[in-house]
Amino acid sequence: MSKVRSLSLTSRIMVGMVLGVIVGFIFQAILAGEDDFLIPLGLFSLPIKAFFVDGIFHVGGQIFIASLKMLVVPLVFVSLVCGTCSLSDPKKLGRLGGKSILLYLATTAIAITVAITLALLVNPGEGINLPSDANYSAKEAPTLAQVIIGMFPTNPIDAMASGNMLQVIVFALLFGVAMALSGKAGQRVANVFEDLNTVILKLVTLLMNIAPYGVFFLMAKLFTTIDLKLIKSLALYFGVVVFALLFHGLVNYSVLLKLFTGLNPITFLKKMKNACLFAFSTSSSSATMPITLETASKKLGAHNSVASFTVPLGATINMDGTAIMQGVATVFIAQVFSVDLTISDYLMVILTATLASVGTAGVPGVGLIMLAMVLNQVGLPVEGIAIIIGVDRLLDMTRTAVNVTGDCMVTCVVAKSEGEFDEEVFNDPNAAKDLEDYHKSIK
Repeated sequence: MSKVRSLSLTSRIMVGMVLGVIVGFIFQAILAGEDDFLIPLGLFSLPIKAFFVDGIFHVGGQIFIASLKMLVVPLVFVSLVCGTCSLSDPKKLGRLGGKSILLYLATTAIAITVAITLALLVNPGEGINLPSDANYSAKEAPTLAQVIIGMFPTNPIDAMASGNMLQVIVFALLFGVAMALSGKAGQRVANVFEDLNTVILKLVTLLMNIAPYGVFFLMAKLFTTIDLKLIKSLALYFGVVVFALLFHGLVNYSVLLKLFTGLNPITFLKKMKNACLFAFSTSSSSATMPITLETASKKLGAHNSVASFTVPLGATINMDGTAIMQGVATVFIAQVFSVDLTISDYLMVILTATLASVGTAGVPGVGLIMLAMVLNQVGLPVEGIAIIIGVDRLLDMTRTAVNVTGDCMVTCVVAKSEGEFDEEVFNDPNAAKDLEDYHKSIK
């Protein structure tokens, strides 16, 4: 037990992930063709599915997710207020917003272009005779006017309670600007928010220590219940999406980071391990936001005044991983239904997916809603979404890790351009280790 505790947080998460996958596969093999399997224990029997899968694994995994999501709204609001009120130049806020949004949209356009190109080269949908009577009911996507109006809250408390992150971000920015312009009164309130920020970050650190157990529960349940036959039948589509995600996350981001900042991409990727593992296990950029913010500021060296703005914004509008899925899925569904798309259709897909990444960011089921928008735009049957839903859970895990990597890459670029970046922290190989030691010291 002492040896396990001496492992770094990253190593313990990896152990939890691998053990969860192994346990999941074992349970799936035991439950094959049966509703449940009873383990005889003397006077009574223990049902594997009811007790472990639907019981311990489900409850443990959901508690882990809930504990992370619990921090999202207070962390975003407090950190954004602190970051905004600390800006000495009000014009700097406009520069930060402009640079961040432009970079996020640019990386999304690059992502979907790469995805479509790879899919057209591999042709994942050719020769696959899947049923075309599948049914998928797409939710209505918001219009551009609705998105713009919906960014401004009529009731900030309600926006926080419902988790409407765009409204929370707008209110936090306005509140921070007002604090910065309020003189001594604003400074007194700012001191309170700085203390709140310290407490919230301490809570983040405490909750990170349950991550290995939460990851184990999530992986164990997923690999017990997932339909492996469906994954096999869609293996080519699955492989193209995964390859495109890895290419974008490892190559495109590295090139952009080196081009705009001159920083070492290998160092950057090494320090992203924890955040990517969290993102992979939770499938939620929002749930991973506390770890992403900590990684950007304490491991990568971006000052909190920039990271507290770009990271929450990225978790809301950065949809690179989803855009890649849409690009490959569009080609795949078109080939499955034998629909020929023109170059102008593909250009329309790129434009629609890039702009929709902002408009649908706060809507539940964002990936499928965006894909429905894209398919409608080029005249493809929306019911084709039902064909790929079975493997989307695993792909969602990977694309969330890519999104989180993109959030931190953009944060580094923006922070470097604003002179709010500490290269000593970035280049210090012990920065990540010091943070790991700190997490272990508070247990």
